[in-house]
Amino acid sequence: MTDSTLPRGIGAPATRALTAAGYLRLEQLAGVSADTLLALHGVGPKAIRLLKEALSAQGLDLS
Repeated sequence: MTDSTLPRGIGAPATRALTAAGYLRLEQLAGVSADTLLALHGVGPKAIRLLKEALSAQGLDLS
């Protein structure tokens, strides 16, 4: 199991896509554009919404 802090609710395909792109921790997504993440195969609107909510809870946001 990876040492990931990505929200579990985003789904396995999105988690695999993000980790393959080098994003293992939620904080690494702060400042990354939603369009950049949506370009990853497996990341869809639901994952973006959940990532934004999780980042917002920590006072962070996508760009």
